[in-house]
Amino acid sequence: MEIKILGSGCAKCNRLEQLTREAVAELGIEARFEHVRDMAQIMAYPVMTTPALVIDESVKVSGRIPSKDELLGWLSSAA
Repeated sequence: MEIKILGSGCAKCNRLEQLTREAVAELGIEARFEHVRDMAQIMAYPVMTTPALVIDESVKVSGRIPSKDELLGWLSSAA
């Protein structure tokens, strides 16, 4: 599974990455993480605001930090 966090590296972006890593560990699944900070790369995705979470090239959320339950659901169905 490939997970991308889209964002400049602000506190919300870092929090999204931390929560996502915790959810991956809780589920015991393997995932590669990439924090995309380059604005040109971010704009290649259909997101208007950051932070954004992309799982296997599918944008799951942008502009907010999802709940842990939302993260677990997305990760479970993608695994």
